Amino acid sequence: MTRPPTAAQRRVIDAADPDTGRLRGTETQLAALVQRGLAFRHPRPPHDHFLTPAGHRIREAEEPVPAPAEATGAGGVFAARIGGAQDAPESGPARLREVRGAWQGLLELRRMTNPDGALDRPCAWERTHLVQAAALALEAAGHPPAEPDSEEGYRVRATPQPEAVAVHESDGARLRACAATLEEAGWQVGEHTEPRGRTRYLLASPRRA
Repeated sequence: MTRPPTAAQRRVIDAADPDTGRLRGTETQLAALVQRGLAFRHPRPPHDHFLTPAGHRIREAEEPVPAPAEATGAGGVFAARIGGAQDAPESGPARLREVRGAWQGLLELRRMTNPDGALDRPCAWERTHLVQAAALALEAAGHPPAEPDSEEGYRVRATPQPEAVAVHESDGARLRACAATLEEAGWQVGEHTEPRGRTRYLLASPRRA
């Protein structure tokens, strides 16, 4: 567990731009936040500093949240709900804050790592974490994930195909809504029918251009 940010660091975090997470502070303050994994320095001029997903969670949470030791979601300990998992986190205000912060962090990751800084196209991290990336896009858009004992809700699963995930949803209208969300998030989506059972599902891949 890491120490919570100092009062001065917390003021810098709290004053971050609510939309972009852009920070303003002294070079010493910003460097300290970078060192603790709460901010990153943009590689392109003017080299502004922005909150990481961990920094967003600290700003949005009622209590300080320690910086994570490693990235398992869009750059933090956050993990998107893929649907059907027994140990999935419960829904609620705290979860909504986490999802919103993780999605904002993923957009910043796109800005930072895509060669042209594009926000409408998945980045390299998403291509190596396909299930989590697709699930985050769906959860952040408000689609309900499937509970372990329910057929309703989305389920995101890996496939044998490279750079492709399958998205299952028992309701046809909700399945098409998931497709629209993924397309808006920069994924190429096609609707297919399973050979057995004739069940419709989505096959989604991160768009490259």
